[in-house]
Amino acid sequence: MSITYPRQSARTRRFSLGVPRAFQIAPDESRVVFLRTRAGDDPVTCLWTLDVTTGEERLVADPAALDVPGEEDLPAEERARRERAREQAGGIVGYAVDRDVRQAVFTLGGQLYVADLIGGEVRELPATTPVFDPRPDPAGRRVAYVSGRTLRVIEMDGGDDRALVRPETDQVSYGLAEFVAAEEMGRMRGHWWSPDGGTVLAARVDETPVQRWHIADPANPDAAPAEIAYPAAGTPNALVSLVLLKVDGGRLAVAWDRGEFPYVVNAAWDRHGLLIVVQPRDQRSQRVLRVDPSNGETSLLHNEHDPVWTEIVPGLPARTGAGELVWVTEDRATDTRRITIGGAPVTPGGLQVRSVLGVEGDSILFTASEEPTEVHLYSLDGGDVTKITDGQGVFGGVRSGAVTVVTGARLDRPRSEIEVRGPAGTHPIVSYAETPVITPRVELIRSGDREIRTAVLLPTGWEPGHGRLPVLMDPYGGPHAQRVLAVRRAYCEAQWLADQGFAVVVADGRGTPGRGPAWERAVHGDFVGPVLDDQIAALIEAARLHPAALDLDRVGVRGWSFGGWLAGLAVLKRPDVFHAGIAGAPVTDWRLYDTHYTERYLGHPDEEPENYAANSLVEMAGKLERPLMIIHGLADDNVVAAHTLRLSSALLAAGRPHTVLPLSGVTHMTPQEIVAENLLHLQVDWLKKALAR
Repeated sequence: MSITYPRQSARTRRFSLGVPRAFQIAPDESRVVFLRTRAGDDPVTCLWTLDVTTGEERLVADPAALDVPGEEDLPAEERARRERAREQAGGIVGYAVDRDVRQAVFTLGGQLYVADLIGGEVRELPATTPVFDPRPDPAGRRVAYVSGRTLRVIEMDGGDDRALVRPETDQVSYGLAEFVAAEEMGRMRGHWWSPDGGTVLAARVDETPVQRWHIADPANPDAAPAEIAYPAAGTPNALVSLVLLKVDGGRLAVAWDRGEFPYVVNAAWDRHGLLIVVQPRDQRSQRVLRVDPSNGETSLLHNEHDPVWTEIVPGLPARTGAGELVWVTEDRATDTRRITIGGAPVTPGGLQVRSVLGVEGDSILFTASEEPTEVHLYSLDGGDVTKITDGQGVFGGVRSGAVTVVTGARLDRPRSEIEVRGPAGTHPIVSYAETPVITPRVELIRSGDREIRTAVLLPTGWEPGHGRLPVLMDPYGGPHAQRVLAVRRAYCEAQWLADQGFAVVVADGRGTPGRGPAWERAVHGDFVGPVLDDQIAALIEAARLHPAALDLDRVGVRGWSFGGWLAGLAVLKRPDVFHAGIAGAPVTDWRLYDTHYTERYLGHPDEEPENYAANSLVEMAGKLERPLMIIHGLADDNVVAAHTLRLSSALLAAGRPHTVLPLSGVTHMTPQEIVAENLLHLQVDWLKKALAR
């Protein structure tokens, strides 16, 4: 039986199942460890190794063979972490290794397991359950983990299991990342081992001042609402501090000006010592502080300042073998994010650094872009920058010694490719991901004077003379995410939408990453003007290039999250251009979104209330003239359903007809297969009716 694209996309979790990921390389260059499901439609992730010399793969840990409870018994902390990480698979979705990459620890059903990566034995450790975020010490003697907000340590030989520190109240946790760290800063962890394995640096999070919201399940009124601590813009954050905990007893507080710098961005502990990065609430600086583990005192190593905001770059802080700080600074003269060593720029202007993947000695592995639709892998060695990857695509990797794992997805190929490059040659790591049943026909263009990167897709087989098509704008359009990338798989859904009878246009305007600091900061204080103007410019350019295809009298727009806000904005603000909109999980009132994200762009609502009013869809509700469908998962704890309900109430009060589609039990993701599949069909049917002549 042939399978449709919506069914295949839903079943494969958008083709993410079966793709190898989370690579770790043994320092002796003998093996690579990674995660992968056993098939492209199998949602259960397993732990694997690859022999660097022979290329032979070995299945180390398969949840099906361990006979443990399934996903229904996950700890609440693990469910939250997966939501923050947008994790769509199950099984072994994360692991941590010791320094020599000889042992890996992971959880299943809240229980703790350790895998011998050489011998292949997997055994359960008798830890206090439920177990969350286990991490072995560098020597592989013991494991630190969190259970019930308590940071604990268990000996790897199965012996002593004890609490390193206990929370003082039920609002305090040790070893966990708070909401904004995980959702907005990219920091998913809350504890770090010292190199000698004698001390753990732990985050102490006090959620007492954070307001409480309640996420109910209206489909099951007998179930009590879930209470979450949600720091909405302008409201108190969790109080985060750091403590040094000796394994054999003893505790020291890390001292810095927490009143001025409340955000803990990251921590890094290497042979040169301990560094932390902190940030003020206005995010206009980041301070790198040295920590003296003997007394907890800190001293300033580096201060990064920007009058608008400072961007958090993955992989920092880091240090070279000589102990010099590796950082990424924003060079205003060239409008470029550049790597610096000891304060001196070492990457050229025009090469936009995206992330630092690893530092060994004086060698730095990183990703960067010259063209924003492409992300390439680079190496910096002895002052020389070498581009490791080529062709149109998005690449990444990890390196240890002479072994490099290179990952990539290309515009001219349907599937991801992973290869291990080492002294013994190059070996592929097989991806079991399914090949999409649809082949995108995508054209990448540069729109308008600002050269907005834009993708245009027409129906398969369409030729001039076949008639003009209704247009579907399909943006995200905001900070932290790109839609227009040189990756074929990224356009499968857009091509399916085009094949339903649309000309699909996807554009990355101002505010999106990859174009430099000035491009991103163009939305400071104002999402509406730059974001909407750039979508319209992309639409006009696509119509100019394809006048026989695009019917500008029938333009629809759909999006999710920020893209949902943008879709709603488009029909409210420019009904002369956009004739129907589908807003999925939209942020309709920015006062309801979190502190770290929202205040970075719109300021504090008590200080700049006009920004919040000008960017609020609720405030614009009375202007609705066009058909609008709003979709929202009722279990969403990121963009809560109150956003949609408040907009709907305002529309009703203004007498403006609209459609609301509530999704029971659905979070900000839509991993449920039936929901994901049928949502596509429902949106297409609704758009066809809304855009009918």
